[in-house]
Amino acid sequence: MGENKEERESRYTINEEGKTGVIQIADDVVASIAGLAVTEVEGVSKLAGNVPNDLVAKLGKKNLAKGIKVTLEEGLVRVDVSMYVKFGYNIMDVSKSVQEKVKQALLNMTGLGVSKVNVRVLGIQMGD
Repeated sequence: MGENKEERESRYTINEEGKTGVIQIADDVVASIAGLAVTEVEGVSKLAGNVPNDLVAKLGKKNLAKGIKVTLEEGLVRVDVSMYVKFGYNIMDVSKSVQEKVKQALLNMTGLGVSKVNVRVLGIQMGD
C-alpha cells in the first residue's frame, strides 16, 4: 500500500555492455515522444482526447501522451496511436507517415527499437 506511482509505472531499461549504471525511460516519456511525432505529421488533426494541433502550439506541449499507448514486447516497443485526420488528406498516406515518424523519433531520441506502430483513425476532422 505504501507503493508510490513512480514505483508502479513501467520503464524501459537500456543496458549497454561495458558501461556503468542503468538508463530507465518512463512510459510517459516514450508516449510523449510518440505523441509529438504524430502531431508533426501533415494531415493529422489531433490525437484522441487531445486538442487540435493548431492549439497545441498555443497551449504548450501538455497531454501529448493522450491517444498513445506504449507496450514493451520482447525487448521492443509497440505503439498504438488513436488519432483524427484532417478532411481532404489520404488516410493511408497520413497513417503510413505517422508510423514512420513515430518509429524514427523513438529510435533517434531513446535508442529503443520499435516492433509495431498501430494506427487507429477515429474520424475525419472538418476544416474551420
